[in-house]
Amino acid sequence: MSTTPLPGIGVKYDLTTREHRHVSVVAHRDGTRSVNIYRADDPDACLQSLHLTAGESAALIDALMPAHHSPSLLHTTELGLVAERIELSATSHWNGRQLGETRMRTETGVSLVAVLRRADAVPSPGPDFRLAGGDTLIVIGTREGVDAAALILERE
Repeated sequence: MSTTPLPGIGVKYDLTTREHRHVSVVAHRDGTRSVNIYRADDPDACLQSLHLTAGESAALIDALMPAHHSPSLLHTTELGLVAERIELSATSHWNGRQLGETRMRTETGVSLVAVLRRADAVPSPGPDFRLAGGDTLIVIGTREGVDAAALILERE
């Protein structure tokens, strides 16, 4: 897949399917999407274009996701890595404690890449970073590692 910025419009994503069909999606700045399918005999000639509202786009995305879809899943790569959001509950054992006390990286191999707190994002927090109930932790690792990290963080 290739990505092309469209200044003032959004971003265009192009892909060629296994059947050698050219498909593009334009993600407009207003949240709408245009899905374009090109002719097989002329990959530059648009055969059909479908314009979707933000809500229709979200419904289509949900329909296309694999059965194991989780609302907290961000992305899976061919390398076998998963990025996921893990929310820290207000009653968490880790509320007010330093990140290093969780031993999450040592125990699971997972990397914490950011903490979302209210309207702020803290990138790459260090081991002395204090966690707070309501934080959303963005972690990256193997599926098994992320699941193990979630178990650690769910401790009450």
